[in-house]
Formats: sequence, C-alpha cells, structure tokens
Amino acid sequence: MTANIQSFTKMQGAGNDYIYVDATRRPLENPEHYARLWSNRHTGIGADGLVLIGRSEKADFSMRIFNADGSEAAMCGNASRCIGKYVYEKGLTDKAEVTLETKAGIRTLRLHTDGNRRVEAVSVDMGLPRVLFPQVEIPGFPAGGTGVSMGNPHLVLFVDNLEQTDLSEAGPMLERHPLFPDRTNVEFAQLCGGSDIQMRVWERGSGITQACGTGACATAVAAFFHKHAGRKTRIHMDGGTLEIELRESDGHVCMTGPAAFVFEGTIEL
Repeated sequence: MTANIQSFTKMQGAGNDYIYVDATRRPLENPEHYARLWSNRHTGIGADGLVLIGRSEKADFSMRIFNADGSEAAMCGNASRCIGKYVYEKGLTDKAEVTLETKAGIRTLRLHTDGNRRVEAVSVDMGLPRVLFPQVEIPGFPAGGTGVSMGNPHLVLFVDNLEQTDLSEAGPMLERHPLFPDRTNVEFAQLCGGSDIQMRVWERGSGITQACGTGACATAVAAFFHKHAGRKTRIHMDGGTLEIELRESDGHVCMTGPAAFVFEGTIEL
C-alpha cells in the first residue's frame, strides 16, 4: 500500500454505518479531518463516522470513534459489535470473548459464531449506566426527558406518537441542551407494550442515524427507571432491533445485536 492510499472497510450494525480502519497495521494521522471528509455521503465514502481499530496495552484491542463532524466520541455500541466481527473474521484474534479499550473504559465483547468463523451476533457488556437527571422539563414534550450516561451522554424522551415527532427540528435544539455542556445524543422513544420500545435517534455530531447502540441502552435504562419496562427490552430502531438486558447480578447493561460487512476499498489520503 503506497503512502497516500488508505485501505478501509465499511460496516454497519443495525443500520448504523461507519468506516473502519485497521490502525494496528498502519496509524492514520489526523482522523478528525478524514472523518469529516470520508463521512460525506455525496463526496466521500458515506458514513455516520470513522472508527480506528488499534492496539492496546490494557485490552485485546482499542477503539477510537469520530462522528461525521469530526468530533470524537467516547463510546459506540454498534461500532464495538462491528469491531468484534472484524477482528475475528479477519483473523486478528481467535478469541470468542474479546476485550476492547474505549475512552469510556474497557468493554467485553462476546461473539456468537456459527462454527465456521462467521460472527452472527455480538453481545457487549456496556458497563454500569448512570442516571444523570431523572426528570428534565422539555418544552413541547409533556413527559419531559431523562439524562443517562452510557459512557457518553443521552437525553431520552418518551413520546406518545413517534411518527409525529420531528427529529430534524427537535434534535439539533436538544443536542445543545444547557444541561449537557459537551452536547448530547437524543433518543425519542415510544412504548409499544410488553418489552418492546420503538426508538429514533439524533446522534451528537452526526444527526439522524438509523440506530444507536448506546442510545438503545440509555432508553432501556430510562424505561426501567420509570417503571415503563422490565430488565429485558427489545429496542426497535429504523435500522434494526437490539436486545438490551439490565443484569440484576451486577447492574451492568448487556446489548446484543447484529454486525455486518458492507464493502471494502481504498481511498487517497
């Protein structure tokens, strides 16, 4: 590979798509710039952001994630599942349980394989959630919102009718809510009965996306906190469904869902 050509892999988890670069083989300088450049869906590769898979002294691998606007996020659930599939199917590890260093701490990935070196799904121990604000008054949303940290910030709002909620209008405003000085992800959720919740997301730095893994976890935490749901929920998003469990044994949140390759290629730096 010449110095001005970079290999990449496009992957998606529940429709949340990122550009993945194997930085264990070759570091990528100035990833903030390339996240903005390559994420553009008209002039670049097209994605919700850029993910670097790196080496780690504390875990099996490390992850750095950059939103489409170039800002760096601490954690991404969908991206962590994709990394599990990537490192296993690319032969970077033979482990069915992989540790991943993130800016939000070390996460453990449990790979569900088919016995033929194919990863069908990945479960991620997302760690302990933290309810930041039990109830926040939000104009236009009678139920208000709940602030939850999954290593990154979330504002969860339960609405009566998700189809009538204008994410493009409410999302940018709430992303910059004064309670979140570094901006926040915003989840709009509708209870569907039983263990099912429909959710749409405005991601900090990326806008409307097909799914958000940490957002699904935050929504499940908020639903449990307000007694809207039990410890196990199915979060249905535009790009797919994730299964979330709030473990009683240790209080950790466990997320299970798919990961898929889309395409691979090279691009000039």
